[in-house]
Amino acid sequence: MRRLGKVLHLSPMTGNLIVKAQVTPRIGEKVYNGELRLIGFVFDVFGPVSSPYVAVKPRSSLSRLPKTVFLPEAKGRSRRKGR
Repeated sequence: MRRLGKVLHLSPMTGNLIVKAQVTPRIGEKVYNGELRLIGFVFDVFGPVSSPYVAVKPRSSLSRLPKTVFLPEAKGRSRRKGR
């Protein structure tokens, strides 16, 4: 697992977790808590490129907010055709 970043808060408008990201994930990527349980999916990436924030859409209501969230290990990079 790779560390996505620290959870800042739960958005009152959307219900998404707002995370201060250490890496830039792809939209739709699975997000896990510290116990390696799936908690949701990357919904949006926003803010400055050098220091992005991530909105995570929870799968269900969370009984408590995790402090840190994780992504699955990066798989091998795919090559574009023609390269």
